[in-house]
Amino acid sequence: MVTPLDTAPQSMSAAEWQTRQDLAACYRLTAHFGMDDSIYTHISARVPGEEGAFLINPYGHLFRDITPESLVKVGMDGHAVAPTDHDVNPAGFTIHSAVHMGRPEAGCVLHTHTVAGVAVSSLACGLQPVNQWALQFYNRVAYHDYEGIALDLEERERLVADLGQHKAMILRNHGLLTVGATVAEAFILMLNLDRACRVQLAIQSTGQATYPVSPQVSEKTARQYASGDTNRLPGATDPSEREWRALLKLVHPQSNAPAAPRA
Repeated sequence: MVTPLDTAPQSMSAAEWQTRQDLAACYRLTAHFGMDDSIYTHISARVPGEEGAFLINPYGHLFRDITPESLVKVGMDGHAVAPTDHDVNPAGFTIHSAVHMGRPEAGCVLHTHTVAGVAVSSLACGLQPVNQWALQFYNRVAYHDYEGIALDLEERERLVADLGQHKAMILRNHGLLTVGATVAEAFILMLNLDRACRVQLAIQSTGQATYPVSPQVSEKTARQYASGDTNRLPGATDPSEREWRALLKLVHPQSNAPAAPRA
């Protein structure tokens, strides 16, 4: 369980401590929903107010065990910028540093190897607009061809070019990636993207034809998701905030009262 503290440690800003708490909770939630892969894959978050620094998991720890304190602060060169006893997975650095460098607005980058995500990433047809979760990503998901385990720093330029301005990407024969302005946004995008993949595989397993959704309705649905108007809390700038607060109770079960909107 991640236990939030009321105040930040003296060694860091309140903004960094809040990001650490959100990111640690995101790791725990990813494990809770079965989207982790042993000690592999990564979730990173940009450190507020520190140019070129982001937080990532210590290599060798299960997602369920990540805490705000155990997260490693690294620079774009992959080296720790604060004292730590932990290592960082080189493949995680390659993918996440690429997105953080290429997308300055990216507050969080989430990468998974879920069974459904890897399965759909290996299909020539990719993600199909055959269910409501998938329609969130209608014409809004990028694809990046597999180049082997992501250890080659030269791949970063191609990965960012393929991602473009999308918030979701399918890494061919590999897995899924989402980008959010906040940890909450990146996580909820991934939750829905993986659900879309699982539903697609369930549909395909029947061998039956899918009921078509028109391009007009598909685009309308994607825009409805993008606006976030039905989910937005009064006073909250992040439309993911309402669902994120509910999800946090899975790792902060003692937090029963609604929190005040964050600035």
